[in-house]
Amino acid sequence: MDNSSGVGVIDKAAHVLDALEAGPTTLAQLVAATGLARPTVHRLALALVHHRLVSRDIQGRFVLGSRLVELASAAGEDRLIASAGPVLMQLRDATGESAQIFRRQGDWRVCVASAERPIGLRDTIPVGTQLSMKAGSAAQVLLAWEDHDRLLEGLQAARFTPTVLAGVRRRGWGQSLGEREPGVASVSAPVRGPSGRVIAAVSISGPIERLTRQPGRLHAEVVCNAARVLTEALRKTND
Repeated sequence: MDNSSGVGVIDKAAHVLDALEAGPTTLAQLVAATGLARPTVHRLALALVHHRLVSRDIQGRFVLGSRLVELASAAGEDRLIASAGPVLMQLRDATGESAQIFRRQGDWRVCVASAERPIGLRDTIPVGTQLSMKAGSAAQVLLAWEDHDRLLEGLQAARFTPTVLAGVRRRGWGQSLGEREPGVASVSAPVRGPSGRVIAAVSISGPIERLTRQPGRLHAEVVCNAARVLTEALRKTND
């Protein structure tokens, strides 16, 4: 096998993943593309499915899995964080509210950068905080553009509905009122990686008394602008 590392099982798994780069592939096609024995290919493919490095489409064909997207997104996290500081401070100053960036990690969303409102009543979310993917505008944004299966899974026991997520996709931003915590409102917009996939959500949050019951009407434009700045920064670092 070309480019052998000397670790046979890793080389064979890599060969399977390379073959799937061309698109949905049947087991017979995988066997032909890799030159490996059918039982070996089948065993490796099922193991890769178990770890979400490979998935199955509606016709049962093997396709590259969602875990690869998550790993690729994580590789770009340093670039995102490096660009985040000035953008979040500007967003905080423009809105008067705390600003955050969230990344999805499995069943959670994690705050990877924040700029807190310095005084007065505020929604404090320190870097590293894990919050539910079932509530809040950032969760809406991180879920809204997922593939069909993950969308259905994410909606189970969620505080928001498919109609809400359809609205997020249509407008390009999400808002929440007391979903995550009573009395707290938020507005979020998607940050996209160089491929165009949503890799993070930029948010502001604070008391409903200040953000009102229509926080998007007040702040969606400036939040979306911040998300666009971060998206453009990630594209530039990829050039």
